[in-house]
Amino acid sequence: MAETVAPTVAEPAQPGSTRRERTGWYFYDWANSAFQTTVITVFLGPFLTTVTKLAAGCELGADSCDGYVHPLGIQVAPGSYYPYLVSLSVLLTVFVLPVIGAVADRTVHKKRLLGLAAFVGAGATIAFAFVTAERYLLGGALFLIANIAFGASIVVYNSFLPQLGGPDDRDTISSRGWAIGYLGGGLLLALNLVAVSLLTQEGNPQRTLDLARWSIVSAGVWWAVFTLVPLRWLREHPTAEALRGGGNVLTDGFRQLGRTLREIKAYPLTLFFLLAFLVFNDGIQTVITLASQYGTEELRLEQSTLIATILLVQFLAFGGALALGGLARRIGAWKTVLLSLVLWTAVIVAAFRLPAEAPLPFMILGGCIGLVLGGSQALSRSLFSQLIPAGKEGEYYGFYEISDKGTSWLGPLAFGLVFQLTASYRVGLVSLLIFFVVGFALLAAVPMRRAIVAAGNTPPRVL
Repeated sequence: MAETVAPTVAEPAQPGSTRRERTGWYFYDWANSAFQTTVITVFLGPFLTTVTKLAAGCELGADSCDGYVHPLGIQVAPGSYYPYLVSLSVLLTVFVLPVIGAVADRTVHKKRLLGLAAFVGAGATIAFAFVTAERYLLGGALFLIANIAFGASIVVYNSFLPQLGGPDDRDTISSRGWAIGYLGGGLLLALNLVAVSLLTQEGNPQRTLDLARWSIVSAGVWWAVFTLVPLRWLREHPTAEALRGGGNVLTDGFRQLGRTLREIKAYPLTLFFLLAFLVFNDGIQTVITLASQYGTEELRLEQSTLIATILLVQFLAFGGALALGGLARRIGAWKTVLLSLVLWTAVIVAAFRLPAEAPLPFMILGGCIGLVLGGSQALSRSLFSQLIPAGKEGEYYGFYEISDKGTSWLGPLAFGLVFQLTASYRVGLVSLLIFFVVGFALLAAVPMRRAIVAAGNTPPRVL
């Protein structure tokens, strides 16, 4: 399919959208991905667990710890503190994100809302500079603020997508944003890992802890600085409801959210797509979350191999997102996402057969994950943009982000239960096949063209 382009640039366009504006939108992916990679994926869990162990009276660098901490009077083992925080943040985002989306649809200053969420999250991340010694409660509070603000900013950010390109252009736009995000997140992570490698002192766990803390802080600085680009280059695209004005944006947002929850049953095919996304995305998120544990516990790989694989995934995901975006222009985003789920199934089967203590096959499989990862996520985002009734982009992306972040406990639960019954990480990994098989079946059953028309939108030429 020929891509719609502006006369002088090889870039998708629609009336009212400029290349500069789309570039600004891409840069928010570059900005916020540092939080996901450097903070969430690598440094925060071990850092906060170590700080919590110190608060429980354990020695720095000790392999075991029998002490407890007591946040709000509840006895908690240091190793459980961070997972509990993750669960709490997921619960809170379920309530916060749809409200943020409703407010985004009601305000004529959506850029300000994006900036507010981004700077609150970045500020909380930078404030980890003060999480020293035994300040585990401060670290927990800052993580909750940063993670919820991160999710809120993504809702507002995604809601710009339908205004940046027509139905035939959004797959390309979304893929480019996702690709640039992987590149930015991978670049900062690489810089931090090089710094840690060069500055770590053997037998000095305090130096290691300090390096982790400043790596987290660097992600907050990166997030804040590069957020200035979209705030400068994006333009406001207020909805008709926002232009009518009147009333309080926050209270009106709550009322609008209530109306949407009552009216959403009028779009059953949109809900069916969300169900399919919930299932297969949970499988994707679980593979990402548990890959390091599988490599360490089952395959007995060194930490250096895992770090190298994480970086490989980040940079190959850049090319993978662009490649699948290009494929979507030819065969359609819906078919491309379905193909990506077939590839994810092959990845799970291959992971089951990986030999232990063999770094190269693990890294090759990580490369395959990188190639399929970015595209499947980016194209799911653009597909969903076709199913949103006009003027309700923020609210619907609030529900989408809940499906993305708020339900990723199903896969880990299945993995954990199977491991408990079989004592095998390999069998536990294979249990994740059901998410990709069922997700494929559900997505294949969505009549996309009819669903897009039912939402009041014009379908792209190729689905």
